[in-house]
Amino acid sequence: MAITKEQIIEALEEMKLAELNDLVRAIEEHFGVVAAAAVAAPAAGAADATPSEVSVLLTSAGSQKVQVIKVVKELTGLGLMDAKKLVDGEMPVTVKANVKIEDAEAMKAQLIEAGASVDLK
Repeated sequence: MAITKEQIIEALEEMKLAELNDLVRAIEEHFGVVAAAAVAAPAAGAADATPSEVSVLLTSAGSQKVQVIKVVKELTGLGLMDAKKLVDGEMPVTVKANVKIEDAEAMKAQLIEAGASVDLK
């Protein structure tokens, strides 16, 4: 019995963002494709240029969560409770979007020093 499109969509709706991300990566590996290829094709000329801005993504708070919360609070200007909610939320989470690469690298260094795992996208 074949699975219908509707059943697949229902299953996807029930998944968390992290699970969907893992699924997309597995599909890309299995079929040897890139999910964003259709989006990137029209912007082929722009793809040659390096991005001037990136997003700072917190992938794990690590074992020193209190220190990470303090750094997130400092970097974002959020209140203590909002910074805690951000760090305690589902990972990965965007700490700051559209940041110059140099500033993003500095933020990444601060977060890593506090014990967090960070990606720049």
